[in-house]
Amino acid sequence: MRPFTRTFSNLHAAMYRWTGGRAQNRKYPTMLLTVTGRRTGKPQTVPLIYVKDAERLVIAAAYAGSDTDPAWWLNLQANPRAVAQVGDERFDVEAQLAPSDRRPQLWQRLVEMYPYFTEYQQRTSRQIPVVMLRRMAHSDQT
Repeated sequence: MRPFTRTFSNLHAAMYRWTGGRAQNRKYPTMLLTVTGRRTGKPQTVPLIYVKDAERLVIAAAYAGSDTDPAWWLNLQANPRAVAQVGDERFDVEAQLAPSDRRPQLWQRLVEMYPYFTEYQQRTSRQIPVVMLRRMAHSDQT
């Protein structure tokens, strides 16, 4: 992650936690996602915008249109279990790449919520992954 992006992301996550999720632009619903580092094994938290799809949260691994996937997505591919925080509620989730038959509809919903995703897709040759987070049945996070 770029140093400026990392610093901004860490500050945003701290403000989100401090305010119970109120430190966000209401136009763009934001969550915190804590993944396990694939190399370090340490927790890493990133703020991400999302849309709801029934009981799932849907996010895009856009990385502002970079030609590389964001570290959080690489980490989820290595270990799909993570912890999500929406507002002041924390819960365990399991990530999976959106199936190809669902991706267009989910991508459209993400773009409708955050139009910059279209620009991000134009900046890169990779197809931006659309990731679904399923809440785990027995969460012990508080």
